[in-house]
Amino acid sequence: MKLASVTVNGTRRAGVVLEAEAAVALLPGSVGTVDDLVRGGPAALDAARNALSGARTVGLSEVRLEAPLHRFNRDILCTGWNYCDHFEESKGKREGQDPATRPTRPAFFTKGPDTVIGPVDDIAYDAELSGQWDYEAEIALVIGRDGRSIPEEKAREHIFGYLVANDVSQRDLQRAHGGQWLKGKSIDATMPLGPWLTTADEVADPGDLRVQCRVNDVLLQNASSSQMAFSFARIIAELSHGMTLRAGDLILTGTPSGIGSARDPQVFLRDGDLVVTRVSGLGELRNRVVSTSLT
Repeated sequence: MKLASVTVNGTRRAGVVLEAEAAVALLPGSVGTVDDLVRGGPAALDAARNALSGARTVGLSEVRLEAPLHRFNRDILCTGWNYCDHFEESKGKREGQDPATRPTRPAFFTKGPDTVIGPVDDIAYDAELSGQWDYEAEIALVIGRDGRSIPEEKAREHIFGYLVANDVSQRDLQRAHGGQWLKGKSIDATMPLGPWLTTADEVADPGDLRVQCRVNDVLLQNASSSQMAFSFARIIAELSHGMTLRAGDLILTGTPSGIGSARDPQVFLRDGDLVVTRVSGLGELRNRVVSTSLT
């Protein structure tokens, strides 16, 4: 299923997207939110499926798509340098923060949950806060079952589903705080997420998804998840080693090459830019960069 959080007639509802019909089936309140479905296990998904037969259907154009997830257990968990070409393109451009060699294990960091916005919301932009707003198209996954020290061969059993994300980053802030990425990744209202949550059973091969980012209709990122240095399963196994992952945890899995800070000349987001982030089979985000006072 493709689970969406939508606002219709001023009320937020959970729904199931029917892409072929460009419509959404509105689930009854008794089913709960998308967050509830993630945490509720197989029984909650069965209840959602059973509710479809009598659900009211409305056109996607009649609702506003919101971020599918609104309740987070903790900071968003993120993976850095997970596409080899992205790691290579930024060599010598990290302002003295280059690792000596390509990482042999995933690099992890977190970002605050207040970054999350919906698939059509504006990306907050404050030129006084940062002069280097960069785009990063990514595949996000959601944990659906608690686990610690999860073996790589069992990791996919813990994935509830997948979404599209854009890890908009402020590169100057990212470099300004001792090489720690948290600050330059955690500015409020800057990370589009959605457009819906596609359950894992609908993704036949997560290792072959096309990841793209366009800015003002110019294609700047275009790669396959097959180019990842570390698979989704490896990310989960490494991250959960000694550390419990819980249902509802959101994990970003890295961005491919083409980021603005690695280009010559550099390309950074500005007020008015339209950012379109797309992953094959998972949908697309369409977000406008809009000046907002964040200080």
